[in-house]
Amino acid sequence: MKKHNFSAGPCILPQEVLLKASQAVMDFNESGLSLIEISHRSKDFVAIMEKARSLALELLGLEDQGYKALFLQGGASMEFLMVAYNLLETKAGYLNTGTWSDKAIKEAKLFGEVLEVGSSKDENFNYIPKGYAIPDGLDYLHLTSNNTIFGTQLKKFPKTDALLVCDMSSDIFSRQLDFSEFDLIYAGAQKNMGPAGTTLVVVKEAILGKVSRKIPSMLDYQVHIGKDSMFNTPSVFAVYTSMLTLEWLKNLGGIAAIEEINEKKAQLLYSEIDLNPVFEGFAKKEDRSNMNATFNLVEEGLKETFETLLTEAGINGLNGHRSVGGYRASMYNALSLESVGVLVDVMSEMERKG
Repeated sequence: MKKHNFSAGPCILPQEVLLKASQAVMDFNESGLSLIEISHRSKDFVAIMEKARSLALELLGLEDQGYKALFLQGGASMEFLMVAYNLLETKAGYLNTGTWSDKAIKEAKLFGEVLEVGSSKDENFNYIPKGYAIPDGLDYLHLTSNNTIFGTQLKKFPKTDALLVCDMSSDIFSRQLDFSEFDLIYAGAQKNMGPAGTTLVVVKEAILGKVSRKIPSMLDYQVHIGKDSMFNTPSVFAVYTSMLTLEWLKNLGGIAAIEEINEKKAQLLYSEIDLNPVFEGFAKKEDRSNMNATFNLVEEGLKETFETLLTEAGINGLNGHRSVGGYRASMYNALSLESVGVLVDVMSEMERKG
């Protein structure tokens, strides 16, 4: 039976990407060697790394604008630390919209003053703060574009004279934005771009080298730029599979094309959540994420029936995070509209059984 994978991450990947990646693991480019056996210094892998970095900038519309793309390790959690290490001299502002921005704030406080410019913690992060003031004199303002756990997403980004930093782990490459408004973007691959094991960082090179502290080599963006993301042994398989995913997206028509599909998926599911009396949404309607739809059963006693229907339909990974409960449908780029339709059919059947 076909599985419909709504897992929040590691994420669903395109079938053609999985086929190419699995073939490369067995025999890369008919070399008689596995992708994960070849030297990361070989011409073959250097070409993969260069292409992955180039595709990232191309898809984001940031070619020839002073940005560098890096594939690093440690996930977004390492970037919570690296951003502050490289950019925080005196004080930074953070918009707190969920668990991951909360964790980023904790790391930044090790390096300087951190101002929480807004927070939605008072309602368990089910909305995006509005009307907050951005103080003067910030080294940077840090945002989280999409909140995987709570199902909220920034629809508008604030204007500020400070550097603008954004964690886009769970919605990068999913919608059109003016990415040149950001000075640094980072994203763990496993949400929407590739397998776990690598993190994309896109940074405007001119903003680096301004802090007075000494930065350990492994945590210094300038070191990684100077070594073309090869300062240490990279995550070969994760980088290669991310490159294949970026190729797939480019061939599909880029971010504009996938955004149109993502809008259809989100509209289909949210329409069912709003019209079906068996379910209720968690996030405020105006702040709902197109990537992660969070919802609950109105009557907890229906849980066994619903989950039996989900299993019979081949639906996987729908359980919500423990801090929210209920259900979470992650509709990343590679998830088909057909899979969302299967989930909606199951939800409609719940109403009929009502």
